[in-house]
This record gives sequence, C-alpha cells and structure tokens, in this order.
Amino acid sequence: MAVNTFSFVLAGADSPNVTGSWKIEITFANDQHRFLRFDAQNDGKGSLTVTDAQSKVWGGAKPSEAKWTRDEGNSVTFSGPVEFLIGNVGRDAGTLTCKGKFETPKLVTGEVDFSPLVGDGPSKLGTFKAVREKE
Repeated sequence: MAVNTFSFVLAGADSPNVTGSWKIEITFANDQHRFLRFDAQNDGKGSLTVTDAQSKVWGGAKPSEAKWTRDEGNSVTFSGPVEFLIGNVGRDAGTLTCKGKFETPKLVTGEVDFSPLVGDGPSKLGTFKAVREKE
C-alpha cells in the first residue's frame, strides 16, 4: 500500500485584514476612557462613530469619514474627525489618530493622539485596543 504525503510551506504569512467592524477602547493619559466603532472598508476608507454611553443619551453620534493605511509589518494607522461630548452641552471636536499593531487577526493595540480643532491646547495622548466585531 502506497501512502502519499503532501506538505507545503507558505511562502509568506498573509497579513491580517483590516476591513470589517472594530470596537475601540481608548484610555487617555488622564485615565479618561472613550469608546468608538471603526468600520473599515476596502481602499483605505471607513468611518468612526463615538459609542460612549453619553453619546447614546443625546441622540447618538453620527459616523465621520475615516481613512486607514497598512504600514510595515503588522502595523496599521487609522484616523478621522470625532466629537466627544463633555458634560451635558459641551463638545470636544478634533482629529483622532490611532497607530497600532495587530497582536492577533482580531486584536490591534497601540497609541492614540487626539488633536483638538479649537484653540491651541495640547493633544491628548493615550493607548487604544481595537477588537474585531463578529461578522
């Protein structure tokens, strides 16, 4: 009886796929937490939606246009305009930039920078964790 054995080696591991929906938790240096949803589409396009509980109380946040890029290795960057609610009437509008690395195909972690649009205040820096939502 002859037994055929087949084996193969992948020439290179496929890089993780960015497209899909991601739940993002941000922790700023002042220990303030923010929550968003990132919907990544093909061709580096997508949307960011603030999902903080406070946003839901005030009618829900509207998605804003975002963009993403793949960098060297398993790195990815995504950014776009967002508005975080402050108290009952204030808004903190700015540009959010997340630079991270795939830990697994369903987890990206890294650093975040929120640059305010109004005034000349400093950027808020922190970390983020993005978890792929079930498809």
